Amino acid sequence: MRRLSAGPPASASPLWRAACAFVLAATALLWADEALAHAVTLGDQGYIQEISGPHIIPFIYLGAKHMVTGYDHILFLFGVIFFLYGMREIGIYVTLFAIGHSVTMLAGVYFNFGINAYIIDAIIGFSVIYKALDNLGAFKAWFGVQPNTKLATLVFGFLHGFGLASKIIEYNIAPDGLLVNLIAFNVGVEIGQLTALALILLFMQRWRTSPAFARQAYTANVIMIGLGTYLMGFQLIGLAMA
Repeated sequence: MRRLSAGPPASASPLWRAACAFVLAATALLWADEALAHAVTLGDQGYIQEISGPHIIPFIYLGAKHMVTGYDHILFLFGVIFFLYGMREIGIYVTLFAIGHSVTMLAGVYFNFGINAYIIDAIIGFSVIYKALDNLGAFKAWFGVQPNTKLATLVFGFLHGFGLASKIIEYNIAPDGLLVNLIAFNVGVEIGQLTALALILLFMQRWRTSPAFARQAYTANVIMIGLGTYLMGFQLIGLAMA
C-alpha cells in the first residue's frame, strides 16, 4: 500500500488552503440536522418503535440510509481505500471492515450491549485520525514501526459496529422478529457501504489521473486529521456536558 511521507512535499499547497477547506467542511457538519453522525430522524425512530414482527424491506432501507448518512463511517472508508488501487486489495479491506462492524452490531443489539454513544463516536472520530496518519506514513516516520493495516481495519470495524449497535439499541426494536430485522438492517448497511464505496472509487479514479494528486493527497489527509479531531472533540465535549 502506497503512503505519503509524514512531512509535506516540496510542492504542497499552502497551509491556509487546507485550513480553509477544513473550516468549510466543519461548518457543513455543524449545519446538519443533528450533530451526531449516528443521528436518527424522529420519523424513523417513531416508525421502529410502533412496529413489531419481521419487516425486512423497511429495515434494509433504514440500514442503507444510516450508512450513507454516517459521515464518520464514510470518512474512515475513504481513508482506508485512499491508496488502494487493485480491486482485490480493496475487496479485502472492505470485507474486513464489514465483518468487524457486522459482528459487533449484531451481537451488541441481540445481547443488549452498547457503549456510551459519546465515547464510541469519539473513538470512531479517532479512527479517522489514525487512518489519515497511516496514509501519511506517520507511524513509520515517528516510531519506526508500521502497524498491520489489515488488523487495524478489522479492529476499527469492530468499534464502528459498536457505534451502530449503541444507536440501534436506542430504537427500542420489538423483540418479535428482532433477529430478522437486525440481519435486514445489516444488509442495508452493506448496501449503503457499497454505494458509498462505488462513488468514492469513481471519484478517486478520476482524481488519481491528475498530475497534482500527490500534492493534493497530502492536503486531503491533513484535512481528514482535522475533521477526525473535530468529530472526536465534539463527542468528548458532549460527554463532559452530559
